[in-house]
Amino acid sequence: MLLYAVTDRAWLKDQTLYQQVEAALKGGVTCVQLREKELDDEAFLSEALEISALCRRYGVPFFINDNVGVAIKCKADGIHVGQDDMSASDVRRLVGDGMMLGVSVHTVQEALEAVKAGADCLGVGAMFSTSTKADADVVAMKDLKDICDAVDVPVVAIGGLGKHNILQLAGTGVDGVALVSAIFSADDIESECRELRRLSEEMTGNQ
Repeated sequence: MLLYAVTDRAWLKDQTLYQQVEAALKGGVTCVQLREKELDDEAFLSEALEISALCRRYGVPFFINDNVGVAIKCKADGIHVGQDDMSASDVRRLVGDGMMLGVSVHTVQEALEAVKAGADCLGVGAMFSTSTKADADVVAMKDLKDICDAVDVPVVAIGGLGKHNILQLAGTGVDGVALVSAIFSADDIESECRELRRLSEEMTGNQ
């Protein structure tokens, strides 16, 4: 969970998503979440099968965002849902105990409820204002620390994070950072991920 890459087609430029994800894997990302808001289920599943196989080759966990059906069919390592998606308890019932469940939370209460419902990891944010999710409310550093203190599952910070502010999370107890544009908008994704990995290790004290 140290450096968690969340895909976004907005930054494809002249590469395929597969090429971008492989560059991120070469650069040291430790988890990949495939997020597709526009593709139909058939196209989403086809892409998920390809990128799942790629992540397996690099020994990195592969998560699907929101779509439980696709996650089950491609045998993803994990599924991540938000507060406005299917409830964590319903997702856990559908996917069984063999798949990791990540849940987006913003408060200690939401965090405790998610863990009780079977969440294996939590995403907290947005930590800073972000163009990727314009409607996201910013979570205070104190709230992030309180969430980390309240649960015994890995917590990943997300939202507006990049090289300029990752180190601001030091001391919160967070296990890693989830990044979208900071990774996929980079001209050289592999080298960018190397630097982001170094900063994440420094931030968490895992040097």
